[in-house]
Amino acid sequence: MFEQLDFVYMPSRDVAADIAHYTERLDAEIVFTIERFDTRVAMIRIADDVPELLLAEHLEGDQPVLLYRVADLDAAAAELERRGTQLGERFEFPYGFGIEILSPGPQRVAVYERSRADRGDSIIGRRDF
Repeated sequence: MFEQLDFVYMPSRDVAADIAHYTERLDAEIVFTIERFDTRVAMIRIADDVPELLLAEHLEGDQPVLLYRVADLDAAAAELERRGTQLGERFEFPYGFGIEILSPGPQRVAVYERSRADRGDSIIGRRDF
C-alpha cells in the first residue's frame, strides 16, 4: 500500500529561523518558501534521494508527520479502516490530498495521493520570504 516516504512534515515555531539553521549549518537547499493565510511553509532538501522536509508553522504539536505516498487515497483509507486503523481528517497540500493515521503513541504518519504533482512542482523556486 505504501509506495514511498516523500515528505517529513515538521512543525515550526519560526520557519525563517529554521531555514537559516538548515541552510547555514547543514548546507540544505531551499526548494520553496510560501507565506499565505497568516502562516509560513517551506520545503528544504538536505540530500538527494531522501524525503523532502516541510517546515510548517500551522502544523500542530511537536512531532513531525511522516508522509507516505499511496496510489489511491480512497482505497488506502478503506483498507486501513478495514484493518481497524483510526484515521484523522483529510487534508490538502500542494501535491494532493492526504489523511493522517492515528496511532496510540506520539508517532505521526499520514498517507497521500500525489494527484496534483504539477501544482506542487509549480511552486518550486517560489520565495515569499
